[in-house]
Amino acid sequence: MTNPKIGFIGLGQMGGNMAECLQNNRYDLVVMGRNRASVEATLARGAVEASTPKKLALASDIVMLCVTTSEAVESLIYGDEGILAGIKPGTTIIDFGTSIPASTQKIGADLAAKGAGMIDAPLGRTPAHAKDGLLNILAAGDIDTFEKVKPVLDVLGENVFYLGALGSGHVTKLINNFMGMTTVCAMSQAFAVAKRTGIDVQQLFDIMSAGPSNSPFMQFCKNYAVDGVSDLGFSIANAAKDIGYFVQMTQEMNIQVEIAEGTAANLAAALEAGMGHGNVPEIYDLFVHRGA
Repeated sequence: MTNPKIGFIGLGQMGGNMAECLQNNRYDLVVMGRNRASVEATLARGAVEASTPKKLALASDIVMLCVTTSEAVESLIYGDEGILAGIKPGTTIIDFGTSIPASTQKIGADLAAKGAGMIDAPLGRTPAHAKDGLLNILAAGDIDTFEKVKPVLDVLGENVFYLGALGSGHVTKLINNFMGMTTVCAMSQAFAVAKRTGIDVQQLFDIMSAGPSNSPFMQFCKNYAVDGVSDLGFSIANAAKDIGYFVQMTQEMNIQVEIAEGTAANLAAALEAGMGHGNVPEIYDLFVHRGA
């Protein structure tokens, strides 16, 4: 596909930087987003704004979605003014969010009936990586569709993994986030227990980090619990959503996931305490004040 016109919906912290990366690589964009400042920035760089998902789809060869939930994706796809109403045969939808695999597969089937393709491509790394085209991209879907859009994915990602059938990217991302968020909750709780029992938290970190427990996640947790620096750019609200999706997915497969359910309960308690906008290691405060 030579010089495809790209429609981009969702210009938040991650999506806005991805759009800038594409524009820096001379792709023409049609955009929609709730973040007005980010929309205006893309327009200043030459993008065109669409008033509805249908109109954006009509104007695009590739439609990229970078929104937070499966519900948000479905709201953009369906309806009289949705993407499905304006999709052209040969168009490819790429969902960069973290979505429920069953929802992704349903959308993919509905798009296929219109002659369009879909790739689920959840992301790893940070908005800073997005701006520089250094994301990790977990892509899945029909192999011919993947190969067609891979040159654009290579602009956005340093590492582009192909994972097979549609939905496999979202399954893999949910497993990855289950492991990551459970690790952060466990380590934050460990630091909270140390705090409440009078153990020196810095010394606990020195001991644990000298052994196999050491990891970037431990460093993030230490940065908050010891130094008061919240520098893991992933919110408790997003973590709760992703773990909820993981639990939902596994329940539908009749798989017991007691550890994930425990993580989900802790994140839900943090949400109830009004901590949703904080980064995940800040759940340390919940454990310290609630009792770890």
